[in-house]
Amino acid sequence: GRSVGNAVVRNAVRRRLRHLIRDRLARLPAGTDVVVRALPAAATASSALLGDDLDRSLG
Repeated sequence: GRSVGNAVVRNAVRRRLRHLIRDRLARLPAGTDVVVRALPAAATASSALLGDDLDRSLG
């Protein structure tokens, strides 16, 4: 939502998360739906940190 930043920041976070999740989807069972909610800290977090958080969340 808007708590992540303005439209430019939100779209940048969205692109980064899409890129990071793309490689991780193959590890999930077929047909799995994934919902990611970005918190305000995602706007300034490094891609490495976001990737680590995704790995931890997806198991």
